[in-house]
Amino acid sequence: MTGPDRPSRVMGLGALTDVIGPERVAGVPVGQVEGLAYDSRRVEAGTVFFAVPGVHVDGHDYAASAVERGALAVVVERELPGLGVPQLVVDRTRRALADAADAWFGRPTERLEVIGVTGTDGKTTTSFLAVDLLRAGGRRVGMIGTVAIDIGGVRRPNDERTTTPEALELQGLLADMVAAGDGMVVMEATSHGLALERTRNCRFDVGVLTTLTSEHLEFHGSLEAYRAAKGRLFAESPTSILNADDPSFAYFRGLARERVVTYAVEADADLRATEVVSDADGSRFTLSVGGRRMPVALPLVGAFNVGNALAALAVAHQAGVDWEVAVEALAASTGVPGRMERIDAGQPFSVVVDYAHTADSLAKVLRTLRPLTRGRLIAVFGSAGERDPTKRGPMGQAAAELADLVVVTDEDPRLEDPRVINEQIADGARSARAVDGETLWVIDDRRDAIAHAVRLAGPGDIVLLAGKGHEASMFHGTEKRPWDDREVAREALSDAGWSVS
Repeated sequence: MTGPDRPSRVMGLGALTDVIGPERVAGVPVGQVEGLAYDSRRVEAGTVFFAVPGVHVDGHDYAASAVERGALAVVVERELPGLGVPQLVVDRTRRALADAADAWFGRPTERLEVIGVTGTDGKTTTSFLAVDLLRAGGRRVGMIGTVAIDIGGVRRPNDERTTTPEALELQGLLADMVAAGDGMVVMEATSHGLALERTRNCRFDVGVLTTLTSEHLEFHGSLEAYRAAKGRLFAESPTSILNADDPSFAYFRGLARERVVTYAVEADADLRATEVVSDADGSRFTLSVGGRRMPVALPLVGAFNVGNALAALAVAHQAGVDWEVAVEALAASTGVPGRMERIDAGQPFSVVVDYAHTADSLAKVLRTLRPLTRGRLIAVFGSAGERDPTKRGPMGQAAAELADLVVVTDEDPRLEDPRVINEQIADGARSARAVDGETLWVIDDRRDAIAHAVRLAGPGDIVLLAGKGHEASMFHGTEKRPWDDREVAREALSDAGWSVS
C-alpha cells in the first residue's frame, strides 16, 4: 500500500521472505512485490496478502479472494489448499506484517526519535501538550493518536477510530514523517497496539506512563495482562517517564530498561507539582525540579491535567528544551478537541463534551465540574459494546455518587444489545441510590438522551456529555454511522430555543 505522496516501492519476494523468516514456504518465492495488504479488498497485482486473524473475521477465509485479485503470495499461519501461489507459513501473521511493513517503508524509526505515551487516561492530552512544548523548543515533531495525526506540521483528524494503527498504516505514517522532515514523533501506544505487535519495530526511545486503571479487560482478560501489555513499552524504551503517583508505579519501574524520570503531585519525584490551584480557567502550580521552583500556568480545566502537563514537561526536557521555554509554551496550550469542550449557544447553563469513558476518568471529570456548578450537575454517558463490561456498573455508581442527575445512553453498542449495556450501567447507579424517573433515566437513543438532558437543565446547571468527545462516528452493529456529540448538543440547544446567530 502506498500513500498519495509516498514513492513507489519494489522488493523481491525472496528478500521479503528473508525479512519475515517463515517457519516454512510452500511454493517458490519469486517475483517482484508491488504492495502489502491485510484486507483482501485492497489487493492488486503483485501484492503480498497477510491473513491476519481478527475478532470477527479471519483473514485466512479471504486468502482465495486475495489470490483472485492478483496476490503474488500469501502469508498465513496455516497452509491453505489450492491457492496456486507461494505461501509463507509463520507463527503469527501480525508479527510478520509488522516486520514486512518496517522493511517495506525503509525502517523509518531508524531516522526518528520515537516517544510512546501509554496509560488508561491522559494519553491524548499528554501527547498534544508534548508536541506543543517540543515545537516551542524548535523540534520538528509528528504525532499519531486518538484525535489527530500530524505530519510535517500539518494536522488532520484521525477518523479511523484506531489510536494505534495496524503496523502497515503505522509504518507508512512514520515514513511520511521522515519524508516531511520530522525528526521526532509522539505517538499514543495503546495496550491493543502493544499486545498485537502493531508497534513492533517502532524502536521507542522514550516511554511515558500517564495512569493505569481497569480498561479493555474484554481483550486482555485480566488487569494483570492489561498492565503487562503496557509494560512492553518500558521494557523496550531506553528512557522511561513514569507517574510516581500511580499505584502501578513500582511495577513499571521494575520493567524500565535504563534511565527513569519520575513525576508526581503527591509523591516525591524528579518533577513535582506543588501548591496546585484549579478553577474554571485552568490550573496553576509550582514546578519543583532539580532544586529549582518555577510558577506554571496551565489553561486546561481539571486538576488531573496537572499530571499530564508534568509528563509533557519531562518529555520536552529529555529532548533538550529549556524549562523556561517549555513552561511558557504550556501557558499557551489550547488543549484537545472533545476534552472538556464547552458548547455555548447563549443558554443559561453549561454544556461540556468530554471523552471520559472509564469509571476513573468519569469520576475525575465530575469532581472537576462539581465546584464549578451553581445548580445541578447532569451526566449523560454510556459504555461501548464489545469492550470491558466490568467497568459499566462502576461508571453508573460513580455518576450517581458525583452527579445530581444521570442519563444513561448508547455509546458504540456494536454487536451487543444496547439495552443490556445500559441497564448494567443503570444498575450501578441504582446501587448508589439513583431513582428511576427522578435522578436516573435510561434512554438508549443518544440524540434523545442529549435532548432530554437539555430539557432538564436550568440556570446554573452543567450538562456533561461524556464518552464520545471528539469522535465523529458511532458503531451500531457493524455499521459506522456519522455522529458528533458537539453538533448534536448544538441541535438540541437550538430545538430548545438557544442558538448563537
